[in-house]
Amino acid sequence: MMRYFLRWLIRTVINILADVEITGYENLPKDRSYVIAVNHLGFLDVPLAYYGLDRWDMYILVADKWAENPILKWMGDKLNFIYVDRYNSDVRAVRKVIEVMQENNVLAIAPEGTRSRVGSMIEARPGVSYLAAKLKSPIVPVAIWGTEDEVFWKNIKRFKRNKVYLHAGVPFMLDPLPKENRDEVLKQYTDEIMCRIAVILPEKYRGVYAEHPRLVELLSTLK
Repeated sequence: MMRYFLRWLIRTVINILADVEITGYENLPKDRSYVIAVNHLGFLDVPLAYYGLDRWDMYILVADKWAENPILKWMGDKLNFIYVDRYNSDVRAVRKVIEVMQENNVLAIAPEGTRSRVGSMIEARPGVSYLAAKLKSPIVPVAIWGTEDEVFWKNIKRFKRNKVYLHAGVPFMLDPLPKENRDEVLKQYTDEIMCRIAVILPEKYRGVYAEHPRLVELLSTLK
């Protein structure tokens, strides 16, 4: 019952604060687990996951600092948060992720590890790519824009609803990590995930990946 209330509360608050346009649902895999990889612009991004995808079997990786706040910890326990140490190897979190994905659930991850302070994509951390490759699940790139904190709060102060966009791209797979040159391949996988997100973002949000060769290659296929 509490989960239903929280979902209702999230949708109600977001509908008051924002006009959300969602596209790309047809790209979501049916009847199997998958990983959602999304850029992170503002605090609204996490609740937007529950607004955009009405599933009880979705788990979200969040920084372990969220667990320090009793209210956020209580909500996170109801909404399937998996707390992860962003700065150190977190074996416990990895085991938990593998466990829930083996049960055919959905995992949402933000490879950047924290929300951007510059209003566009920042460099991603390799840990998420390691998880994505280990899970052997389709990865769905999801682009969010219109949620950057500075713009969001400015509009709220003006009693203006924010226009927010949520777009799911075409799923792709990563090969298993090789035994050799793992760091190099992990960097390549991280860039692949971020460029797959960047290609479905408006140009001004592509940030540090705007001129990445892989992004240029992906954009050329759209012409």
